[in-house]
Amino acid sequence: MIVYVIMAIIAYLIGSINFSVIFSKKFAGFDVREKGSGNAGTTNMLRSVGKKAAAFTLVCDILKGVIAIVIAIILGNIIEGLNKELLLQIAGVAVVLGHTFPIFFQFKGGKGVATSLGILLMSNWQIGLICLVFAIVLMALTRMVSLGSCAAAVLFPVLTLFINEHYTVLTEGKQGNVYLIYSIILAIIVLYNHRSNIKRILNGTENKLSFKK
Repeated sequence: MIVYVIMAIIAYLIGSINFSVIFSKKFAGFDVREKGSGNAGTTNMLRSVGKKAAAFTLVCDILKGVIAIVIAIILGNIIEGLNKELLLQIAGVAVVLGHTFPIFFQFKGGKGVATSLGILLMSNWQIGLICLVFAIVLMALTRMVSLGSCAAAVLFPVLTLFINEHYTVLTEGKQGNVYLIYSIILAIIVLYNHRSNIKRILNGTENKLSFKK
């Protein structure tokens, strides 16, 4: 039991390292949460600080999810008797919660999309790529990052019901649906963090990206 708790704490602390705040202060001299949408994420970094800072933020936020899952995999392999799937899932949920509610930055973080992408790619690269392509296509068609992010979050649980291959951790005899609850929790977190965006999408007032800039 203690290993699961330790994993949750480690993943949460990794998630709490908010690179958008760090980079916005470094590159622009202000806290990105004080500008634009007030969100500490890649999209607001792009609008408020610029492409370079946004790119750095995106990569680092994805790596947070990757690193958390890698640690879970390593612990699962070196410590006998652990439920490896559960350990990975705890790491995934905890790192996203850390990103959303960072202890180092007054519990005001980002929406968890980039970090969730890192988690998805490490949990099952096939599902991760499907969700990524699906999100990018929707973003390109609608110019709404939030719509692509929310749609991909919903797609994740659906895919766990049909895909039983390419899981990084899947004990013999188990199927992909052991990740169903995990995927639903992650989807709920992402959708909750986008609740204001969802209202604007429904009202037809959601902000759109300009690819010409």
